[in-house]
Amino acid sequence: MDKTNAMRILDKAGVSYDAVYYDSSGYLDGIAAADMIGEAHELVYKTLVASGRSGKYYVCMLPVDNELDLKKTAAIFQEKDIWLIPVKDIISVTGYERGACSPIGMKKRYPSVIDEKVSDKKYILVSAGKFGAQIKLYPDDLVKTTGAVLADIIK
Repeated sequence: MDKTNAMRILDKAGVSYDAVYYDSSGYLDGIAAADMIGEAHELVYKTLVASGRSGKYYVCMLPVDNELDLKKTAAIFQEKDIWLIPVKDIISVTGYERGACSPIGMKKRYPSVIDEKVSDKKYILVSAGKFGAQIKLYPDDLVKTTGAVLADIIK
């Protein structure tokens, strides 16, 4: 399979990662993707994009089997309210399709947060920006590449 934009960004930054491919012809939820590649759900992270009253966008990364706590996330970004963007807006905001949204290489670099439990993990996987492709990397490298803060964002 060809390298994705997210992989090229990591290559250029000198970040070590493994590309993990699986058979997917379209949208799969994160739990199904984790099961297909044989990884524990707590090691496969989904990327969610939220917006606040200010009109700004925010990127949130958490294990696929967890739910984002919108109140905690709003507080982190100093927003009164925050909500997930509509599915129809994902491509225009991120450049990625739903189910293949990588936290690396979005159209713009948005303020980002990763659930704080990531620091307990030896490695994690995130979408490579294409259906059927994941990137396995060290949590610190994801933090550095995305400029994310670590915080408790799980409901």
